[in-house]
Amino acid sequence: MDRGAGHALGMSLVTLVGEPWADYGLVDCGHGRKLERYGPYRFIRPEPQAMWAPADPDWQAHGEFVPGADEDGGGRWRFDKPVPRDGWKLGWEDVAFTAQCTPFRHLGFFPDMAPVWAWMRTQFTGKPDPAMMNLFGYTGVGSLAMAATGAQVTHVDASKKSVEAAKGNAKLAGLADKPVRWIVDDAAKFVAREGRRGRRYDGILLDPPKYGRGPEGEVWKLEEGLPGLIADCRKLLDADSRYLFLTVYAVRMSALAIGELVSQAFADLPGTVECGELATREEARGLLLPTAIFARWRRT
Repeated sequence: MDRGAGHALGMSLVTLVGEPWADYGLVDCGHGRKLERYGPYRFIRPEPQAMWAPADPDWQAHGEFVPGADEDGGGRWRFDKPVPRDGWKLGWEDVAFTAQCTPFRHLGFFPDMAPVWAWMRTQFTGKPDPAMMNLFGYTGVGSLAMAATGAQVTHVDASKKSVEAAKGNAKLAGLADKPVRWIVDDAAKFVAREGRRGRRYDGILLDPPKYGRGPEGEVWKLEEGLPGLIADCRKLLDADSRYLFLTVYAVRMSALAIGELVSQAFADLPGTVECGELATREEARGLLLPTAIFARWRRT
């Protein structure tokens, strides 16, 4: 669901709200934590932005991620009830994938991206043989959401383990025969090479981390690398392309800042630039929990 919230600096400010679905829901949140359901299992994870009181102070969960002393990482899972350590099957619309408790406090995919996947699916209406790129594609749920519609997908991630997990999700979803290129590479280097090769795409999704390393030890720092990456992505899109969607997590950065960055890069193309927040609707009271900021260019 899109909810317009006014205008600033010539851009629309928008909140993309993730609603509960059969296999996922934000059950309750508050006092710096959140309670979520992932299929038949419930988990508690840290959530600094949940500054209010929860609807119900007595949470029952299968496991909880207990953070370490370092706010930038660390911690461990504590389980009170049995949970399949090798993961379990979940689904979103017509895409199946594996959820699993990872050492990085999440469960192998990012459920607040569901409204982004749904929005991207609407952008290729009437477009024959669309081609899209998913940069920092992780375990591939976004790639498979597009491949299931018939789009040709280039999935890029620096982690071989993540790309193998994405291939496994493709098999689980019955989408292994879809036209997906699975690329293990440094995202910035790959995009730059695609530009030199004269490649073009109809849509690009990018979800860069705050910090990361490429397969050859390349260092990625968001604030330093993002402007150049957006400029190189722009070279792969033209007036017949449909969108670029950028999400940013876990940084002290404004949606307006990344909105202006995208607006400047796409000033020569027709279309609209919007920026704002991703949020998930809590089931207990319907309040919105912010999770990330985003900026997007769309042709229409």
